Amino acid sequence: MKSARAVVAANHSAAMARGQPNGSLAQDYQRPPSRTITGLRRWSIINRDLPPVSHVKAIHVYDFDNTLFQSPLPNPQLWNGPTIGFLQAYESFANGGWWHDPNLLAATGEGAEKEEPRGWEGWWNEQIVQLVKLSMQQKDALTVLLTGRGEGGFASLIRRIVDSRKLEFDLICLKPEVGPNSERFSTTMEFKQSFLEDLILTYNQADEIRVYEDRVKHVKHFREFFEQLNRRFQTAQNPSPRKAVNAEVIQVAEGAVFLSPVIETAEVQRMINSHNDAVRNRSANGTKSPYGPLCIKRTIFYTGYLISNADSSRLISQTLNPMLPSGLAESNDLKYMANSILITPRPAPRSILDKVGGLGKKLKWKVTGTAVFEHRVWAARLTPVPATEKYYTENPQPVVVLAVRKGARPIDAGKIQNWHPVPADKAFTFETVVGEKMVLRVEEQNPHEGEWESQFLNKNHKRRHQQDRDEDTSYHGQEGPSSGRPATYNPRHGGRHHHDDGPRRGGSYRGRGRGSGPRGRGHPNRGGQRGRGRGRDAGPPQGYRSLDDHTGYDGPYEEKPGPGNGGPVMNY
Repeated sequence: MKSARAVVAANHSAAMARGQPNGSLAQDYQRPPSRTITGLRRWSIINRDLPPVSHVKAIHVYDFDNTLFQSPLPNPQLWNGPTIGFLQAYESFANGGWWHDPNLLAATGEGAEKEEPRGWEGWWNEQIVQLVKLSMQQKDALTVLLTGRGEGGFASLIRRIVDSRKLEFDLICLKPEVGPNSERFSTTMEFKQSFLEDLILTYNQADEIRVYEDRVKHVKHFREFFEQLNRRFQTAQNPSPRKAVNAEVIQVAEGAVFLSPVIETAEVQRMINSHNDAVRNRSANGTKSPYGPLCIKRTIFYTGYLISNADSSRLISQTLNPMLPSGLAESNDLKYMANSILITPRPAPRSILDKVGGLGKKLKWKVTGTAVFEHRVWAARLTPVPATEKYYTENPQPVVVLAVRKGARPIDAGKIQNWHPVPADKAFTFETVVGEKMVLRVEEQNPHEGEWESQFLNKNHKRRHQQDRDEDTSYHGQEGPSSGRPATYNPRHGGRHHHDDGPRRGGSYRGRGRGSGPRGRGHPNRGGQRGRGRGRDAGPPQGYRSLDDHTGYDGPYEEKPGPGNGGPVMNY
């Protein structure tokens, strides 16, 4: 007779043999032929009775992040390109970062305590919500929520979010630390495929399964997985555990919403504080992050007279639109600007800030002329109000670029020779405020770095990191940052106007740049007299200068070493 210890050891070994992650397809028919509903329930975080196998003819599986729920992403108008990837990489932070920290999901909207009573209104994909409700009503359908979020950190929060909309799932499955058969999953896809296999082999009388997923890569993997599974069912030498299943993987249109910038910055600072505490206490570094203490730094692209969203919209409608050829405004060929009047394409030194009255100084402007360069660049010439008001610009004259065709450069506004005067009674007047266009970045602390040096990307860090949420791929700097993904603020926060220098159609992200330009003449106005700039006060060469010409581009990210090297990754 075997001892109790020997029996336990034998059972554990058998469970491990049955539970090899993602290698299960090759071992399907070595496993016991029967799967049980009781065994299937072990995947779920809810204790709900499941329908009998004979009652289920359809299985509907819904992903959570950015399929059912519009989970916030790092805002590309707040962080530079490398930091977008760094924030989402598993190993960047000792606590796992963006997708592994439940506090960040809990901060969605105005925070869980305020959002839960109103059902996180405005943060749902309402079309998918309606599909879930239809699945709930279908008597022969099993309804499943499946997400790669970690069970340990997110089970309670995701259930609160789902319950707030009174959505009832038969199974809510999150990625466990250890699977029901003692499996360990290195990627979200391994976990999901292992679960889906168990699901359709348990409910082996179901004729169809539908999986709703937003990620292109996961859609492709799911389709290949079901094709492979069906081939094995059809070609099995032993009696097949079930007939082929009609599998449909529906790709849900991708979208992007963001937290309010103040909340997002505060949450990232909280993650940094937690990370810094953990790396000082090595035993608390759960992800074994290779990075030391981190901090938030600023990258200033340019200093300018910034135009409000409302006035930007008025400039577009009253000044630009009458100039546009018929049909161009409705096309995707136009990039709206009308967001600023350049002071200097870099952080302005104190001497220039003194000339313009310092950050926050308000100044009124009046449109005195309009022009278009080769049907590619539309601009307006300006004068301060009153005309004797002091101002400074490193362009030959104060100009606001209203719009450019895609592929055109705002610098071409400097080639405009003939301006069409605007009658005084039709002159558009608006107010600006002196400010800086900047983004934030996360880097390791450098005690030898001064305030000026900290404004530029640190090139000294050589460490690479995996940045995919599944921890199985690295970014190689070859894909564009958006792939046509629309980038918008959640409407609860009153999204930025689409003419502003914020998210634009196609979700283009601005790359990194120092904004330093060649030396030349400045053009301060002191009652009509010109002055010269020197050193960091230097003016430009002849021609119009703007952020687009000096501080980045709307194409793919550059490959840069160090913390934050990586493009954007999406959701679970």
